[in-house]
Amino acid sequence: MKKGILDILKGKFLVSGDAPKNWLFIIFVSFLAAVMIGSSHSADKKVHQIAALNEQVKELTNEFVDVRSDVQKLKLESKITEVLQVKELYPSETPPKKIKVKAKKIE
Repeated sequence: MKKGILDILKGKFLVSGDAPKNWLFIIFVSFLAAVMIGSSHSADKKVHQIAALNEQVKELTNEFVDVRSDVQKLKLESKITEVLQVKELYPSETPPKKIKVKAKKIE
């Protein structure tokens, strides 16, 4: 057992008679390791993109809520009359009258 470990440490399996088979296996394992590392980096990049997009969605949601509340305040009658007073337009003193139209009967 001690001789087998020493042979591995010295690298005799790389120069022995069946070395081409060992080299092909080492190249194959190295290729698989490179593919795995690339895939891991790609997954990490996508995770960071998703986190950034989630942050952007939160910001846009907050902005939407703020703008919606501002619009609701601007639609109030008191705010509208306040803005129109600058243009010298005031609410009517007399309330509107309802107009009823009677249809004629066609004979």
